Amino acid sequence: MNDESDEGGRIAALRPRYRDDLAAGVDRFFEPRRTDCPWCGSARLTTRLRTTDLLQHKPGRFVLDRCEDCGHTFQNPRLSAAGLEFYYRDFYDGLGEKKLGDTFGGRTKMYRGRAASMLPHDAGPKTWLDVGTGHGHFCAVAGQVLPGTVFDGLDFTDGVELAEREGRVRHGYRGAFPDLAPGLAARYDVVSMFHYLEHSTDPDRELRAAREAVRPGGHLLIEVPDPESRYARLLGRWWLPWLQPQHLHFVPVANLRERLADLGFTVVAEQHAEPHDPVDLLAAGWLALDHAAPREDAPWLPGPPGRARRALRAALFLAAAPALVAGTLLDRFAVRPLSHRLGLSNAYRIVARRD
Repeated sequence: MNDESDEGGRIAALRPRYRDDLAAGVDRFFEPRRTDCPWCGSARLTTRLRTTDLLQHKPGRFVLDRCEDCGHTFQNPRLSAAGLEFYYRDFYDGLGEKKLGDTFGGRTKMYRGRAASMLPHDAGPKTWLDVGTGHGHFCAVAGQVLPGTVFDGLDFTDGVELAEREGRVRHGYRGAFPDLAPGLAARYDVVSMFHYLEHSTDPDRELRAAREAVRPGGHLLIEVPDPESRYARLLGRWWLPWLQPQHLHFVPVANLRERLADLGFTVVAEQHAEPHDPVDLLAAGWLALDHAAPREDAPWLPGPPGRARRALRAALFLAAAPALVAGTLLDRFAVRPLSHRLGLSNAYRIVARRD
């Protein structure tokens, strides 16, 4: 059986469960709408973005609100526990495991840069916990930059168990970080959260868990999407870091610095150019094209697309190939060198020392 027919069989096997999940609609996947900011408590909220699931194309509509007092942007109404399970299912694991694993596994240069950002502050950490480690690809590469460091990983998906089996982490902790943190108290020289905090239901609780796990004098390393990026406004719903419905919170850098100070950290480095991922124009073009094209087969759709729809999709992407290549070239060679100066960096990185 070839890969395509095997994938079709897996999708068909999953379709009845998704049909049952969607039979009562998607309202149960959301909590009640908030009337105040989860970061500062202000009631001065405005709608920043309305969108749909542009990656998996699961049904549902999602709203991001912005606090006019502190600038915090958050999903409102937020996904419920049932919603988180539904929209994460088959993205990082299941149907999406191989595709995402290949994507993350090929980002060696980015991982080396993340590990190297620690060198000016602690060139020889002995223990490192990577929270939200996924399949552990960062830890495997970071071990080459910091050969004397032992890496553990933590995640709530079964990817962390795969990371341990593959030897990318010494120990893989599966579960919620705040629940596991008391058992990890003051154990680590470094705790990292790379594009993890935006996925959490309560960022403040995650930061408190990090403070618990980092030893005094150790460091917390955080990288998140930058909601103050000009691309966030220019590209609107097509800006990839919005990543709805998975990203629940977008924290402006000033807010994060203030909260870390409250928790007893001193920020020793703030980076914008270095964590910028040069994919904004390519991703925006791809998302818009994928939104307009006929859908690929997926178990949450009523049935597989016919031959004509598959052919039309292929023809649209073939015709758009020059524009996608142009977007790639602009991202890498025109925008990347000037991303921070132009305010276009799509992420920022903070290194903070626990005092």
